[in-house]
Amino acid sequence: MLSWAVTFLVVAIIAGLLGLSGIAGTATQIAYVLFVVFLIFAAVSFVMGRRPPVT
Repeated sequence: MLSWAVTFLVVAIIAGLLGLSGIAGTATQIAYVLFVVFLIFAAVSFVMGRRPPVT
């Protein structure tokens, strides 16, 4: 998921340099949302940790 966020961020930067503000804004928003979702999943994963299998 982090790779998708970075991909959309790169697309946003390139679109911004080319002057395509609508595409750049949309790609930036998508990258931001994906990054926040990644951070939430990473925090939950860190808190939960590795638990033994339930028998």
